[in-house]
Amino acid sequence: MSARELEKLYAEAGDSNLVDFVVEGDKEPVKVLFQDIQYDVVKGNMTHVDFLQIQMGVEMETTIALEFVGEPAAVKALGGTLAKNIDTVSVRCLPKNLVGSIEVDLSTLETFEDAIHVKDLKLPEGIVATDNPTNMIAKVTPPLSEEQLKAMEESEAPTVEDVEVEGDKKDGAAPVEGGEEKKEEVKEEGDKKE
Repeated sequence: MSARELEKLYAEAGDSNLVDFVVEGDKEPVKVLFQDIQYDVVKGNMTHVDFLQIQMGVEMETTIALEFVGEPAAVKALGGTLAKNIDTVSVRCLPKNLVGSIEVDLSTLETFEDAIHVKDLKLPEGIVATDNPTNMIAKVTPPLSEEQLKAMEESEAPTVEDVEVEGDKKDGAAPVEGGEEKKEEVKEEGDKKE
């Protein structure tokens, strides 16, 4: 199969839509999912694909992409920032119930206290989420206050000028403890001998 045809098929099917696959010499197609895709590192085109054959009457576990729709009121009206923690969800279902994506309605995020968790997803019939139900999917964080911005500016990483160098600046050697005193003592002893 040409890489171009394969890429077009993958663009349509994605990771969670079943594909009819016919092996040369077989009459009946089998249902498969794209499993592992390898790309040419220079050209970026597909060079190899593994398919996972699906048994239609047996439950399977897979991940489904989350499709974010709507605009959070907490962003629009309150100036917050939308934080998306995950973009896929692990599920268990029969292959016939598999869908390409699951919608997440962001318009339910009206305040900074609101959050969408895995347990809040409206899953199609026959699909059960296997991720922890309390896993957060999305939340709106409040804008930073002037005090927080000022504190961030003050706690910035030190610059090169702020770094204190120890030791002899000529050769970078570390000072010997009490080195200055010892030099003076040696000079004094030398003076006494003369």
